[in-house]
Amino acid sequence: MKSTSNKVSIIEKIGYSLGDLAANLIFQTLMTFLAFFYTDVYKIPPATASAIIFTGGMIGAFFNPFMGIIADRTSTRWGKFRPWILWTAVPFGIMAMLAFRTPDFGSGGKIAYAMITYVLLVIVYSANNLPYASLSGVLTGDMSERNSISSYRFVAVMIAQFMVQGLLLPLVLILGDGDKTKGFENTMTIFAIIGVVFFIITFLTTKERIIPNPEQKSSVKEDLGDLFKNKPWIAMLVLTIFIFITLSLKGGMYVFYFENFLSEEHLSLFLENIGFNSFIIGLNSMLTNMGMHGFIWPDDIPTSGFSLFNAGGIIMMVIGIAFSKSLADKFGKRDVFGTSLFLSAMCLLLFYFYGPQSISLVFLTQLVHGFFYGISTPILWAMIADVADYSEWKNNRRATAIIFSAMIFGLKAGLSIGGALVAGILAIYGYDEQLIVQSPETINGIKLSLSVFPTITFCVSVACLFFYEIDKKKEIQIQEELMFRRAKNS
Repeated sequence: MKSTSNKVSIIEKIGYSLGDLAANLIFQTLMTFLAFFYTDVYKIPPATASAIIFTGGMIGAFFNPFMGIIADRTSTRWGKFRPWILWTAVPFGIMAMLAFRTPDFGSGGKIAYAMITYVLLVIVYSANNLPYASLSGVLTGDMSERNSISSYRFVAVMIAQFMVQGLLLPLVLILGDGDKTKGFENTMTIFAIIGVVFFIITFLTTKERIIPNPEQKSSVKEDLGDLFKNKPWIAMLVLTIFIFITLSLKGGMYVFYFENFLSEEHLSLFLENIGFNSFIIGLNSMLTNMGMHGFIWPDDIPTSGFSLFNAGGIIMMVIGIAFSKSLADKFGKRDVFGTSLFLSAMCLLLFYFYGPQSISLVFLTQLVHGFFYGISTPILWAMIADVADYSEWKNNRRATAIIFSAMIFGLKAGLSIGGALVAGILAIYGYDEQLIVQSPETINGIKLSLSVFPTITFCVSVACLFFYEIDKKKEIQIQEELMFRRAKNS
């Protein structure tokens, strides 16, 4: 196993992180707004939208193991994983734009178009994001450096999440002049262009340092056999599925929570009392006095409140990320991850007990939830990279992409199940987008979907860690023994 210095420069960490920013402009939009886009913008019935999201997403999920096998066997002068980031950059951008177009077809044509574009998007996403994620496992063999890379990476993720969850709906209204159909098209075009540029920067600024020995030969059967004997890998696979079910379910339901449950009158009063409306007026006045175009914030109260709600949570997640590396270095990734995830789950549970007038408590709980979940976010992918090291340590051969492919499978499966649950629960509880006021049964379904249900799925993820044996002591042992082997082999 050949390797060079385990140190990674700040420029390379930033360059690598931009790839996640690019991918998450699309991923966060799918996770948060796809069900809303299909039902309320493209006017596809909720049950049909649920079937599209689940079926299309699972097709993409099952493509991941094949992509892992291909990536592990890719050999170019640029490495195994970097070339895929370059090759898929433009196709990814094109499919992101097409998936949020709304051609004027009949009912059957709309369903076919949505299904085809979504399937192609998640397949291209796999071909791009699996090699990107696998790259984190070969940038360095130093687990502390790996924690640092993950922290950089997830600051970029939070920036993308802030842009999507905090600013996407305002951008949709601004860029569409109030027309959500045109607004989604224009916004996704901008996101796609940014994404292509950032993927190319990631390709140009990174370097693969951990390279399998040329004499290492393993069959697909051996790689798969190593996986299913790897208990930490199995634990991380199940954990990843449930985490992304949670994120997709609660993330996709928030917009319905603001549109249909929270009191618009009390939300408007809250925004006024905290000075948010005055801030927007002042910002707009400052920009126009400087001769610039004024900043237009949507007048729609639920949209305004929803965007601020997400923005506040993301800011607190960034603060949580700042604590992540030091805590993981001191106590080990597994224990810090499990503790922070459990505390964030308890925050979600509180949402069920709030009434439509409890605006201050809703926002405060989101801030605390964001902080605890932010601590956990960088650690997840660093743990998966550690699982690749664990496999190499146990089996004396490395297959990075096939290990990451299972986790991307878990991500896609969780995203698909969670996204389908959003539309499916809405259908089960009788959601009707034509109604101004939803039924009490529908409102209860919305509340359950961002409180009780995601609390359960997060707690299942925490339980999986009892089967993940790579604690702090094991991390150090694996790192030291692998460094000795690699030095000896090189």
